[in-house]
Amino acid sequence: MPERPNRIKETTVIQVKDVRLERPIMVEGLPGVGHVGKLVAEHMVEELNAEKIIEIYSPHFPPQVLVADDGTVKLVRNEVYADQKHNLLLLIGDYQSVTSEGHYELTEVYLDIVERYGAKRIYTLGGYGIGQLIDKPRVLGAANKPELVDEMKKYGVEFKEKEPGGGIIGASGLILGLGKLRGIEAVCLMGETSGYLVDPKSAQAVLRVLSKILGIDIDMSALEKRAKDMEKIVAKLREMEKAHAKPITAEEDLRYIG
Repeated sequence: MPERPNRIKETTVIQVKDVRLERPIMVEGLPGVGHVGKLVAEHMVEELNAEKIIEIYSPHFPPQVLVADDGTVKLVRNEVYADQKHNLLLLIGDYQSVTSEGHYELTEVYLDIVERYGAKRIYTLGGYGIGQLIDKPRVLGAANKPELVDEMKKYGVEFKEKEPGGGIIGASGLILGLGKLRGIEAVCLMGETSGYLVDPKSAQAVLRVLSKILGIDIDMSALEKRAKDMEKIVAKLREMEKAHAKPITAEEDLRYIG
């Protein structure tokens, strides 16, 4: 077992297992709007039987523990998994930073891990909140090199002027910006979502595109089931929406990424 620190005064990276990867690709799916990226990345970890190799603890995470079904607790953390078969690193976790400084610090930690393994590219995943329920979510993109924009368009990723209008907040955006300073290619894939609910349908849309890009077949049965369950909830919300129709004001607009 790796040695655990007895004090967390700064972001701490613990190597749980050593693996060999050949210029892998990293996929980031941390919590955000609609939990779109989180749903995709955690689904990939499960379906690809990826192994946990790194734990990340930080005082920039919320000051809490998570309680398991058996009553035991764990300190909140983010984790990196490795899929050696498909040469992937998968970054998942409980939270993003609650401080601006922490977002930068943690992103630099993620990029340090990318450089350590010699990763050739990063795909960050998020939700693009549009403030209303949607049947067929688009997948929008952003990239830190013009060539990547052209490449992603071939997979159906949309790049629209002023979308997302408010920029990309959190790790999904900072990885692109800070990665560019290090010469690391990075693309953000954003699934349209209302921003009100956990959105497995948007996650499916993002995963379909990402699977094509990576050339990997991933069983989506579990996500499809969750999407169907969510559709029942959405149908009820639509009824309520019609009964209490009210336009969304500029202050309520949810056009942002997380």
